[in-house]
Amino acid sequence: MVKQPIGPEAEHEMLGFRKDKNPPPFSTELNSFLRAGKKLRPSHGTTPLLKQAKVYDNPNLIETAKPCLQVLTTAGELVPIGTFGNFSLVIGKAKSRKSFFTGGCMAAYLNRQGFRSRFQANPPAGKETVLYFDTEQGMLHVQEAVRRVEACVDRPLGDLEFHTYSLRSFSVQERLKMVEDAIYWTDNLGLVVIDGVRELVTSVNDEEQATKVASLLLKWTQEVNIHIVCVLHQNKGDLQARGHLGTELINKAETVISITKNSQRPDISIVAAEHARGKEFEPFAFGIDERGRPCLVEDWSAKPPNKEKKQAVTPEALPDQLHANVVAAVFKENAQLGYEAFYRKIKATMEMFGHSIGDNTAKKFINFYLHTRRVEKVGKSGSSSASYQPIVTL
Repeated sequence: MVKQPIGPEAEHEMLGFRKDKNPPPFSTELNSFLRAGKKLRPSHGTTPLLKQAKVYDNPNLIETAKPCLQVLTTAGELVPIGTFGNFSLVIGKAKSRKSFFTGGCMAAYLNRQGFRSRFQANPPAGKETVLYFDTEQGMLHVQEAVRRVEACVDRPLGDLEFHTYSLRSFSVQERLKMVEDAIYWTDNLGLVVIDGVRELVTSVNDEEQATKVASLLLKWTQEVNIHIVCVLHQNKGDLQARGHLGTELINKAETVISITKNSQRPDISIVAAEHARGKEFEPFAFGIDERGRPCLVEDWSAKPPNKEKKQAVTPEALPDQLHANVVAAVFKENAQLGYEAFYRKIKATMEMFGHSIGDNTAKKFINFYLHTRRVEKVGKSGSSSASYQPIVTL
């Protein structure tokens, strides 16, 4: 049976709009119309777009976002870092090994695992292909990056669905068009990496271009049901992603991943989830092996090493000779000292002798010296004129 075309009124009813036959008045009567609580009927020209964007209440049409890449935690849990239909953002300073990390991601996707099984991937049927765009490096360096991926997979990339493009020599408009064409015309596409998303705009601070690129990423991922990994540099002076483009992509990305060169061990880089819509994965570290492949660092921990707790300084634990020296130094220039001046002098003198103490501990020294008869209190107790002096002649 051939379905009859749906008329405008039936379309409006299906989309949940009113069935008003008469369009609402515009111009001078619009405000009173809206105040009456009535709704505007959409024009026939917007109906197809609204029908395309309509989210139906049918649970059969809603699918859980399928993970594209996952991280295996130390507890054995798989945490998605990217799902099909979304994009993620990798940020880091120059030379922090961002390209090595994305190479590891692509290898994990092609090989079903990577970084010694820390990364897991299980592309569904029809999603096995990977696209890799590099917008900054020349052909030779891009080819070296491809060879690293091949070394990680440990088999010829010609046997896999992996396609690489170097876009450095093209204009911004040409790059955008080439990326879009490749996304829509590549069969069985599942994962896309754009190393250097900054080169898809003429300025990182152009709000219009930043919004356009973010919108295109959302459009491409949803319409083709793929995951896109974008790489963007951080500012030199801080940890922020560059410009309006960085702000826009951080706000729209499913996961924001930072790559940081370790300050204590410059030969390794730390991978951490800065923002995530779902659960954040545990930070981990990777280095580069002798074949130029990114490899997991097993002996690194996100928790700083436990430092031995510094023993608290108490007057009772210190030798008598030190106390004698402290009292002598405190009263060297003053025969008597008020309460505040006394404990401040004790604090400074203890620092001179290699013991750092706070105000409260310095006040305990006063009570200790009174109790051990090293000093005495002169004047009315509690009076502001009361002072302290050594008992013995120094």
